[in-house]
Amino acid sequence: MVPDLDFLFRSSSDPILFLEFHRQFTHSVLFIPVGGLACASLFHLILGRRAGVPFRSTWLFCTLGYGTHGLLDAFTSYGTLLWWPFSSERVAFSLVSVIDPLFTVPVLVLVILAAVRRQKLFAIGALVWAGLYLGAAMVQRNAAIEMGATLAASRSHTPLRLDAKPSFGNILIWKIIYATEDRYFVDAARPTFAPRVFPGESVRKLDVARDFPGLDINSQQARDIQRFSVFSDGFLAQDPLVPDRIIDLRYSMVPNEIDALWSIAISTDAGPDAHVTFQAHRRDPKESIDRLWSMMVATTVE
Repeated sequence: MVPDLDFLFRSSSDPILFLEFHRQFTHSVLFIPVGGLACASLFHLILGRRAGVPFRSTWLFCTLGYGTHGLLDAFTSYGTLLWWPFSSERVAFSLVSVIDPLFTVPVLVLVILAAVRRQKLFAIGALVWAGLYLGAAMVQRNAAIEMGATLAASRSHTPLRLDAKPSFGNILIWKIIYATEDRYFVDAARPTFAPRVFPGESVRKLDVARDFPGLDINSQQARDIQRFSVFSDGFLAQDPLVPDRIIDLRYSMVPNEIDALWSIAISTDAGPDAHVTFQAHRRDPKESIDRLWSMMVATTVE
């Protein structure tokens, strides 16, 4: 878990900074031996030396443990800079949600059992479960993408981009996003167990000159929009309900809705050096989970 200490990289004046640094250099493949060394330096003093384990072995074990973090994060849809500093691409295989109890809880229980009972069979079981779950997620994602392509074709659309991402906490319901020349379309799909499509909403693509005509293109806010676009893989739109917001379309609690989990707010009255404001949005979680659950168990198209 040590790589996630990157959340400490924050700035009171620059709200975009933490987005850029989360899952950045601490999660890169190149940094794994360094992160392992930092962990080993601590754990050898606390545990390794007392147990008579050589420092080299402690470093090896810590490096193996540290290395799993960034690689596993890449299987989510958030994006991880695995190849930093050689590439700024955020690797996202989009197979599991950032929070997925069906993946995490069995692995955690089996790892604890392996440690407590000192039986590696439980650890092997954790690896098998993780592999099977990610394999099933890959099958689901591919099927969701095919359903998205079919849905777009039924609307006479030829998508310029099309992606599928797991909805919150599960791999049964998938969020489908595709782009046409001027709009993003957001839908949901259940690829297996009585496959269903849940038609959603659409919104115009962000056009800064059109949507924020009073914004100086040389201002800090304009640069912040570009930084937010890199983080969001370009999936940006002006909030239909709050015109001064720019939303990240990739995430919503209800997968076929344009109800972003976060956004940045623009102020055309701000000075040239003023930053945007980052905002997190949390609707009623019970209502969202109930609606997501209804998609999981629905027998008809909504």
